[in-house]
Amino acid sequence: MDTTGMNASRRQMLQFSAVFGLMAAAGLISPVQAADWNKAAFEGKSLDEVVKLLGGGATEKSAAVTLNAPDIAENGAVVPIGVSTTLKAEQIAILVEKNPNALAAQFSLSDGAEPFVSTRVKMGQSSNVHAVVKADGKWYVATREVKVTLGGCGG
Repeated sequence: MDTTGMNASRRQMLQFSAVFGLMAAAGLISPVQAADWNKAAFEGKSLDEVVKLLGGGATEKSAAVTLNAPDIAENGAVVPIGVSTTLKAEQIAILVEKNPNALAAQFSLSDGAEPFVSTRVKMGQSSNVHAVVKADGKWYVATREVKVTLGGCGG
């Protein structure tokens, strides 16, 4: 049995562990703190409720927020979603209206970060998807309907 590949993988894993350990020790990266996770927002059931739990008020539709999502998702378990904006975004959130918990993802952006995020979300059924962006203390939204089919049959 040839173990050369296993040894190379093990060495590579040890190298990555050492680099990440040094970065954490130097304060360049830090573990996510449990207090930073807004559990209540992730348990919200509607757009208005989630935005309120994120510390906002009313949302305003904006052409400055772009939501990239398929019109038809053949597999609701992995629906690709992208959000970008020309605004100086502080936060970006993705909500799926008909999911049991509407908030699917939340991103906090640091100064100078490009206001773009991309992820995959799970959708139990066809639904409106909302991209919510916080910029200059206001909340902006773009909405798109995504139809989820079962096995790509167009149902």
